[in-house]
Amino acid sequence: MLLPAADLTGHLTIDHVTIAGKDLKAMQATLAALGIATEYGGPHSNHATEMALTSFPDGSYLELIAIQPHADPVAVAAHYWSKHMQNDAGPAAWAVRPQDLAAEVKRLHASGVVVTAPARAGRARPDGVRLDWETANVGKEPNGTFFPFLIHDFAPRKQRAYPSGTPTTQDFSGVTQVVIAVRDLAASIQHYREAYGLPTPVEQDDSHFGARLASFRGTPVVLAMPATKESWLTARLDKIGEGPCAFILRNRDARPYRVASKTTWFGTGISWLDTGKTGWWLGLE
Repeated sequence: MLLPAADLTGHLTIDHVTIAGKDLKAMQATLAALGIATEYGGPHSNHATEMALTSFPDGSYLELIAIQPHADPVAVAAHYWSKHMQNDAGPAAWAVRPQDLAAEVKRLHASGVVVTAPARAGRARPDGVRLDWETANVGKEPNGTFFPFLIHDFAPRKQRAYPSGTPTTQDFSGVTQVVIAVRDLAASIQHYREAYGLPTPVEQDDSHFGARLASFRGTPVVLAMPATKESWLTARLDKIGEGPCAFILRNRDARPYRVASKTTWFGTGISWLDTGKTGWWLGLE
């Protein structure tokens, strides 16, 4: 059953996207070198990870997540993004914020998608403010990799997204596209259509990105299948598995960022920042 366009946006409103690595300070320094500021957000209560973020006016944010100092090795090994952190994989996951998490869990179940029961979690900000939320994983894959995980706040959400009270930067309006590396494009398209009632996507090849792309208009979802066995995406899939491989932000500032390359996706120009510095793909549209 196809959903109305308004419902597509409601089910797939980006809460945040996650970038994973070993060392949080090194990750912050990498983004700073690109001109993107971050704010330290504090350690999670899982005894494994800590985070920083750069938040945007539309409420979405980039989450940098890494292994916290003196972390419990058992907790790190058990973490669903352990492989991403240990391999400095960069893009790891994404989350959406439905208007009603319980209703979305019920809807996904009815669509035949595996969804975990909501689990409560949280962290304390460096200023002592306590953040509490619940999440539910969607699909059989690691949390938020193929499908986005769901998140709902018990504390005011702005306390989580805006630790200083305002967006970290005004240069970008928000995260607009999540590019998900997949092995089988046709099968992945079908899975997304079944889960979210999406129409047939538009497709194109991008030799520079090394992929066949499929975009579901009206949503942030772009699926990317390696164009060749020699593609960097093939190597990433072999090492990390399916999941986000790039994020795209909407640029709202005329100040030029250091762009490494440009391409056009589905009629929209994409400027890729210096991937040599990030080790992964971050684009501007």
